[in-house]
Amino acid sequence: MTDRAIAPVLATASLLAITVVLGSTVALLAIGAPADPTPTASISVGADAADDRIVLEHHGGDVLDVSEIRLRVTVDGTPLDEQPPVPFFAADGFRGGPTGPFNLKGGTTWSAGDAAAFRVASTNAPGIDDGDRVSVEVYANGGLVGSATATA
Repeated sequence: MTDRAIAPVLATASLLAITVVLGSTVALLAIGAPADPTPTASISVGADAADDRIVLEHHGGDVLDVSEIRLRVTVDGTPLDEQPPVPFFAADGFRGGPTGPFNLKGGTTWSAGDAAAFRVASTNAPGIDDGDRVSVEVYANGGLVGSATATA
């Protein structure tokens, strides 16, 4: 008769152990789940010192969600004091609004064949002079999507 008194205790302990193991497995799978991969794109940059204009062209690769894009612009290795907030219109450090998908009214995606341009204001440093190397890095989903360099 003592065997019957132990059976409910063993059953409860077994169910508890199974629950802990399954819960741990689910937690490990959720924590170890890979993040969305960083998109990639082939881009080029052009810089016009006379107009303080930077043009980025998307030549191929993934379609990019404009709201996820972050740009880092450098002139001869020095980052602009004010980086372009994408998408934007009238932002500190920039003249007017950008054209193409970086404009608030320019759509929500940047895909192959699309060009975006913006003009750096004289209040933003460093300025763009003839012969300067202008580099732009494009980030999305926390990773580097592409980069390009041009001489103004």
